[in-house]
Formats: sequence, structure tokens, C-alpha cells
Amino acid sequence: MRQIGTAIGTLLFVATFGSAAQAGDAAEGKALHDFNCLSCHGTEAYTRDDRMIHSMDSLITQVNRCNVSLGTGWFDDEVESVAKYLNENYYKF
Repeated sequence: MRQIGTAIGTLLFVATFGSAAQAGDAAEGKALHDFNCLSCHGTEAYTRDDRMIHSMDSLITQVNRCNVSLGTGWFDDEVESVAKYLNENYYKF
């Protein structure tokens, strides 16, 4: 149930504040990313030609989707930090 609440909270936050991920902490995002995300895939998911993320909103949605799928229990600020790290290092929106 908490995961659904986190997903809804993140979507409401993004809808209210737009580019919310820029408020995150990229260093914290890297640590969270490296510990959790790299267990499923490498960084090639972010650099491949047919990547599916094309905006900051879709990046936040995908990070939150992974958060729920993995059951990491990240709070909104942690989702924002991971999205900020990914954006600064790979996506550059």
C-alpha cells in the first residue's frame, strides 16, 4: 500500500512543481542508483539509441516505477535525487 501511495505522491508532486528532480541531491542519487538499479541493468539502458525516456517527467515516472517494482521504499526526495543523478550524467534534459 505504501508503494501505491509513493507512486501517487510522486505524480502529484511532479504535476504541481514541474521539474521536481532538479531539487534532488545528485550524490545521494548516485549512491541509491548504484546500490539498487545496477542489480537489474547497467548504464547501457540510459545511452542506447532506442531509449524510452525523452523528458524529465518520463524520467521521474520511470525511476518511481523502478522504485515500486524493486520495493526499495524510496521517499519522493530520493526518487528526485536518482532522477537528478541520471539527468546530469546521461539524459541532460
